[in-house]
Amino acid sequence: MDTFIQLTIDALTLGSVYALIALGYTLVYGVLKLLNFAHGDVFMVGTFIGYGVLQLLGGAESPNVPVWALIPIITVAAMAGCAILGVVIERFAYRPLRDAPRIAPLISALGVSFFLANSMQLLFGATPRTYNAFDLGNGELYFKGFDIGNVRVPLLRIITIGSAFVLMIALYLLVNKTRTGKAMRATSYDREAAAMMGIDIDKVIRFTFILGSALAGAAGVMFALRVPTTAAIGFVAGLKGFTAAVIGGIGSIPGAMAGGLILGFAESYTQGYISTKWSDLVVFSILIAFMIFRPQGLLGRADIRKV
Repeated sequence: MDTFIQLTIDALTLGSVYALIALGYTLVYGVLKLLNFAHGDVFMVGTFIGYGVLQLLGGAESPNVPVWALIPIITVAAMAGCAILGVVIERFAYRPLRDAPRIAPLISALGVSFFLANSMQLLFGATPRTYNAFDLGNGELYFKGFDIGNVRVPLLRIITIGSAFVLMIALYLLVNKTRTGKAMRATSYDREAAAMMGIDIDKVIRFTFILGSALAGAAGVMFALRVPTTAAIGFVAGLKGFTAAVIGGIGSIPGAMAGGLILGFAESYTQGYISTKWSDLVVFSILIAFMIFRPQGLLGRADIRKV
């Protein structure tokens, strides 16, 4: 029973990170019908921004600010840095190709992905960087959490899971209840008609990249609180985030959250009950099953083509 509880907590934590990455894919695809394969590397940059800010604040063991303020500060810094990066990527890599055949921005996205990964590798090397999980040095965490049976649930895990759900709800309300969200949905339905109605298409698309990249930055910090980060993590994390978006129904915000959690549970339980060697096989087998039997995903809608 203790193993099940531990694996469930791990699944929720990992699934929350995948869900935040998937939300970025969903936003950009929903508005532009573009698969931003550089999104995983934006996530990777977010982990390094969080690490850098943490070191500027004195590190986890002897911070220069109150402990309770560390996570919000490094998370906001990573979100802001990734949002700026997202704007730059949109402006120089995607906007010139907006009316080009779909293969052109896809190739550009892959090029940006390789550029970011290799640039970070050259700048910071291949040595893993760790946040140290805010360890005091004696095995006790600043954020101790609580116990379920014999299993300790660190407060950092609860913060990660809760933050992911709060961001998802905030994003859902923004897209569905605000004027900016209406402009995003109008652009998604028909970009030319939205422009004729007076909507600033460039502004909407730029804002979409800001939101998606900021979510990737938040996911990067939450991920790096658990495991070390390197310049190579972006590709796999981005691929799994994209898988979560497809499973949930790409274009659906609740679907991205559901897809991320499904992947988190599948990966965690496979690693715990079978073997770590099988986890990726199970994850991508789920993707194949959805592509065969329900290609629109859990909460997505099938494309309606006029003939």
